[in-house]
Amino acid sequence: MFTIENGRLRRFIAGAAAVVGAFAAVGTANAATQDSASDRAARPTIVLEHGAFADGSSWDGVIAKLHRDGYPVVAAANPLRGPASDAAALRSLVDHIKGPVVLVGHSYGGSVISEAAVGEPRVKALVYVAAFLPAPGESALQLTNQFPGSTLSGTLDPVPYSFADGSTGTDLYIQQDKFRAQFAADVPTDRAALAAVTQRPIAQAALEERATAAAWQTVPSWDIVTTGDLNIPAAAQRFMAERAHAHTTEVAASHSVAMSHPDLVADVIKKAARATH
Repeated sequence: MFTIENGRLRRFIAGAAAVVGAFAAVGTANAATQDSASDRAARPTIVLEHGAFADGSSWDGVIAKLHRDGYPVVAAANPLRGPASDAAALRSLVDHIKGPVVLVGHSYGGSVISEAAVGEPRVKALVYVAAFLPAPGESALQLTNQFPGSTLSGTLDPVPYSFADGSTGTDLYIQQDKFRAQFAADVPTDRAALAAVTQRPIAQAALEERATAAAWQTVPSWDIVTTGDLNIPAAAQRFMAERAHAHTTEVAASHSVAMSHPDLVADVIKKAARATH
C-alpha cells in the first residue's frame, strides 16, 4: 500500500488547495473584469453643454470625476447664438454618438438641451445645472426678469458685431473686474480670474429668443438649484424645476456650481445616468 508520512501529506493537501484557490481567484477576477466591462459598456455618454460667459473648461472638475467612474464624456462647444441654431448643432453631435446619451446643460445651456432632446430617442435623461428650463414661448431673459434677484444686467459689457452680409448684432460679456462676484463668487480667485478672461460671449438675441419646444415635458429630468445665484434667481430655478417635475437638489452655491462643487454635480449626473438602465 502507498503511504505518505503525515507531515508530507498535510503539505501535499495544502499545496493542492492553494492551486485550486489560485484558479478560482483567476476565474473570479476574470468574471469581475467582464462585469466591469459590461457595466461600462452599458453606461450612457454624458454630453455637457456649457452656457453663456463660459466654455468647456468650466466642466473640468466634473469631467475628471465622471471619467474616474468610467463614464464616457463629451463637452460640447456651444455657439451661443440662439436656442434653435445651438440645439441643431448639439443634435448633430448627439447623432454622431453611439448608444444612449444624458444631456447636461448649465445656465443658457439648459435652453439648448431642452430643444435638442426633442425627438431624440437616445437621450434618456436631462440634467439642468443652475439652468433655464423654458416652456414653449418663453425666453431666458423673460424667465430671469420674472423673479427678483438677478444682478447680471449691471455687469454686462455689450460688444457690437457685424457679419459679411451686413447684418449686425450684439455680443454680451461680463466685465472682467465684476466676473467673480457676479458669476463665480465661491470659486478660487485665480480660477475665477482665468474664467473671466476665457469667457465666451452670448448673442443678446439668444437670451431674447423664445423656445419652440421643451423636452423636459417628456424626458426624465434632474435639476441642481443654486441658492446663491446672481444670474438666474433661485426662485426662478425652483419654479422651472417644479414645473418640470424634476428630481431637484439645492445647494448654497454661485452660478458657477460646476466649478465650485464638481463632486455634487457629478453625483447628480450619475444618478440620472443610472436611472437610464
